[in-house]
Amino acid sequence: MDTGGEITLAQIRERAYDIWERNHRPEGFEIEFWLLAERELRAERDARCAGLPAEPDTVDAS
Repeated sequence: MDTGGEITLAQIRERAYDIWERNHRPEGFEIEFWLLAERELRAERDARCAGLPAEPDTVDAS
């Protein structure tokens, strides 16, 4: 992943898949996990640019 700039669809897809697996692969949460993946990646990118640690959001799909 580059240190700044654009977040690719592939990066979002991979992160969303990781979130889906961490939440025991529930059905019907595709959009939520995609949006959460985007938020996490943006927070990490912005934190890197600002020199701050990123704190990812969490979601409980149970």
